[in-house]
Amino acid sequence: MEVKINSIYKHYKGNYYIVEDIAIHSETNEKFVVYRQLYEDIKLWIRPLSMFFDEVNKNGQKYRFELQDIKKR
Repeated sequence: MEVKINSIYKHYKGNYYIVEDIAIHSETNEKFVVYRQLYEDIKLWIRPLSMFFDEVNKNGQKYRFELQDIKKR
């Protein structure tokens, strides 16, 4: 699966996040998804790209994060 920058994803626990970018670790070249929570204090998070679409099969979602059809204003 491809991560879409500036798109909104729903975490299987129910909260929404916007993907801001993909970052690359300077030592390992591992790719990370940079995303911001869209609630409370809008913290910025990173997660290895390899984990972003982990299969969880919880709360009606197959993947940890699922793309939503919500347009950013």
